[in-house]
Amino acid sequence: MASKKEQRKIRHKRIRAQLFGSSKAPRLSVFKSNKHLYLQLIDDMGQKTLASSSDLAIKEAGEKSWTERLRLIGLDLAKKAKAKKIKTIVFDRGGFPYTGNIKKLANIIREEGIKF
Repeated sequence: MASKKEQRKIRHKRIRAQLFGSSKAPRLSVFKSNKHLYLQLIDDMGQKTLASSSDLAIKEAGEKSWTERLRLIGLDLAKKAKAKKIKTIVFDRGGFPYTGNIKKLANIIREEGIKF
């Protein structure tokens, strides 16, 4: 039986086979550890990271709850995407289930006008 980490990696590999980001619609890659959350907008064609955000990069996020940190990170990434004139993204949930914090994050980014 595979461990939880191994199962997530298998799911992520299966999901990643179908997702592909471009400069007009980059892939939003999400990675969540027990303590932190990391987001990247990736252009797979040019093999570049266009923008990134994490709760470590945002100084106000340090002492906040998960929900507040999600809001700050989502707003930061949406602001960076708008600055680069990105209106559409491909959501790569990183093998994590689309519930809880991942779903909240997706809704926060949608509220800022970024389409999935």
